[in-house]
Amino acid sequence: MTPIQAPYPATRFRRLRRTAALRDLVAETRLGVSDLIWPIFVTDVPGADVAVPSMPGVSRLTVEGAVRAAEEAARLGIQALCLFPYTDPTTKTEACEEAWNPENLSNRAVRAIKAAVPELAVMTDVALDPYNANGHDGLVRDGIILNDETVEALVRMALAQAEAGADIIGPSDMMDGRIGAMRAGLEAAGHKDVAILSYAAKYASAFYGPFRDAVGASGALKGDKKTYQMNPANRDEALRLVARDLSEGADMVMVKPGLAYLDICAAVKAEFGAPTFAYQVSGEYAMLKGAILNGWVKEEVILESLLAFRRAGCDGILTYFAPDIARILRG
Repeated sequence: MTPIQAPYPATRFRRLRRTAALRDLVAETRLGVSDLIWPIFVTDVPGADVAVPSMPGVSRLTVEGAVRAAEEAARLGIQALCLFPYTDPTTKTEACEEAWNPENLSNRAVRAIKAAVPELAVMTDVALDPYNANGHDGLVRDGIILNDETVEALVRMALAQAEAGADIIGPSDMMDGRIGAMRAGLEAAGHKDVAILSYAAKYASAFYGPFRDAVGASGALKGDKKTYQMNPANRDEALRLVARDLSEGADMVMVKPGLAYLDICAAVKAEFGAPTFAYQVSGEYAMLKGAILNGWVKEEVILESLLAFRRAGCDGILTYFAPDIARILRG
């Protein structure tokens, strides 16, 4: 683009900033409630409906509480929820069998939400860490995270979630080849309409700490996730991963975390034009919420941060601020 403009004073940029109506009229980027996915935590162990200490304002919910959240989402115009389970530690094993149990916490929550608010899109997380005694997203043998064996387990997990009624499957594990295997499994099982939103470019980030507290994975994790999540130094690798996942059948792709990786979001959207999402992760939420609660910044930073995602080309954002933003946008 080559801007053409008359010299000052014929051109005065402040003319179009003079009133709120003029500013809104020429706004280049817009944020709507339909751009939001609301991540929630569900549990059936003691401590439900109590705030997560490292995420003020966010609570682990019972299944009944998750249904109430879904009903609130529908009232606010939020069109999708994403479920993350805080599972009973006694169900965690090295083989992760609970991950594909049709009656596990996540699948029960999906069925309950779809029964109560059928028009709401429900997204699920596909990774083994909520069910893994080792706290990892994949199966572990002799300290090594196994790729191909994990993919087989993840397909079983995805099929159980699809059977429960999930609209969107969200593979967050970062194993190689899992998108193609899941797409083939879903097609073979008759779940051809279930969408895959791949965590295609998920970085090994320090911004995930509060999330791991929320799902109870912090204490269980042995080592780190750097052998399967991305190096924060890498940009080109993200584009290669997105290309691979789209070629294997992903319908949408995600960059995670968010604000520190807006360059990746912009590059993905520009390169592929596919539906592109970003996750405003727990660490980002905790920093902004903590600063707001301490009076260090105004609540407007929430809206400003989400506009940054849209400006970078994201079609939607997963954010714990979703209900707050929906209320602000609805006036």
